[in-house]
Amino acid sequence: MNKANETSTSLQPVAVVADMPSEFLTFTLGGEAYGVDILKVQEIRGYDTVTKIPEAPEFIKGVINLRGTIVPVVDMRLKFRLSKVEYNEFTVMIVLNIARRVVGMVVDGVSDVLQLTPEQIRPAPEFGNLVNTRFITGIGALDEQMLILIDIEKLMSSDDMALMDSAALH
Repeated sequence: MNKANETSTSLQPVAVVADMPSEFLTFTLGGEAYGVDILKVQEIRGYDTVTKIPEAPEFIKGVINLRGTIVPVVDMRLKFRLSKVEYNEFTVMIVLNIARRVVGMVVDGVSDVLQLTPEQIRPAPEFGNLVNTRFITGIGALDEQMLILIDIEKLMSSDDMALMDSAALH
């Protein structure tokens, strides 16, 4: 009986954490607003020239040397099959720390850090087989603004991205 009480006591803090607001770094791609868990963000920097990796997928821009760490760089416009854009002074690289790996993500711009309550996050829409939504954790609703919330860890560790890791590191 004591074990049952200990188990229920240890599960209670999880429920409390789930009710807490979550913070998301918001960024833009092609006129749409996206959000990633702020805890996955290591830093935000301007876009730098990258070293191209032979035979890498088009969305892999290459690698950079970030303070001694070789970091693969993904162009999110190309990954999401959006139209290409010219890089300019507003183009930003979000450096992420995901599953003990550092990855750079090129986006059109970084907007803000927003706090969303569980009530402000709607489930990802269902499109059947027409649209792959497995990387979308939900839609953040702030007044009239919609924010596509990305499970960046799931996206960056997907099969096509795993190829990037081996190409960039070997």
